[in-house]
Amino acid sequence: MDDSVFHRLYEQYHSDVFKFLIYLTRDRDLAEDLSHEVYVRVMRAYSGFEGKSSEKTWLFSIAKNVAIDHFRKNSVRRKHLFDKFDWEKSELVSTGILPDESAVLNEEMKELLHQLDLCTGDQKVVVIMRYFNDLSIAETAEVLGWTEGKVKTTQHRAIKVLQRKMSALPVEGGN
Repeated sequence: MDDSVFHRLYEQYHSDVFKFLIYLTRDRDLAEDLSHEVYVRVMRAYSGFEGKSSEKTWLFSIAKNVAIDHFRKNSVRRKHLFDKFDWEKSELVSTGILPDESAVLNEEMKELLHQLDLCTGDQKVVVIMRYFNDLSIAETAEVLGWTEGKVKTTQHRAIKVLQRKMSALPVEGGN
């Protein structure tokens, strides 16, 4: 891989990939470590990149796989079992620091992120990709290896669940 290509990819997409990993892991230090792993894999695999997808979706696919590998390793270490990783299990729920500094986030955003942790793994990853990383439905489908219909359905269900959970919360100050 040519250094100029690597630097271009890094400059153009690092912020998006890093934000994706922060929202997924809820841990800034871990997201930094995982983003380094993403670019190690990019360097190894770029010669095999055929251009069938955009570079952005290709990078997000690698980032998703790096995160899955991390959660799988931690799950195996915790449980001492070699179960197949399942996005629907609770390994994706993190108790770490919120992605942005907690003081900056308003209470509603904190609650939304908390409620997002209570959604299914599929719903969580779709919401993160679509709304926090601005991927299109087609790009999200490509990254996840799903049909666009499955992304739309999962997104719709996630929005409904989040709306229901957020509207059920008590309103402070009687507003």
